[in-house]
Amino acid sequence: MRKLLVLAVLAIVSATGGAAAAVPDPVIGTWQLNVSKSTFTPGPALKSETRTYSQSAQGITVTIKTVGADGKEDTVQSTYQLDGKDYPVTGTDYDSLSARQVDSNTATFTLKKAGKAVGTIRRTVSKDGKTLTVKSKGTTAKGEKSESVAVFDKQ
Repeated sequence: MRKLLVLAVLAIVSATGGAAAAVPDPVIGTWQLNVSKSTFTPGPALKSETRTYSQSAQGITVTIKTVGADGKEDTVQSTYQLDGKDYPVTGTDYDSLSARQVDSNTATFTLKKAGKAVGTIRRTVSKDGKTLTVKSKGTTAKGEKSESVAVFDKQ
């Protein structure tokens, strides 16, 4: 009887753990910046930004394609896990990030340059899964303080 109870508990734990692992992060997919709902300090606002998130055994991969107010195009990319460890980032002023899950729709990130924190991000997917809000604070490469609230629509 005791053996059956232990097996039943293990089965429940495995089933719920497996189900949780199988549920993708709601950020997975493609998101388009809604410039009119977003704010950038200091400005000017971006012309466009598309974020594409995919999930694999290695973690979540994000590719961010941005067109600045000056028309300059940039691509930022990283593959990370929500475990608080540092992961490399290419195509931007910072060189690594660490991420943690806050709840099923929210994650926080610390952006780093040479191991030193230079910014933070909080990304939240709305409960209906249609809107992504990315709040960021940091210091630009020129040493200026920056803050933005970027609102994205799911594509």
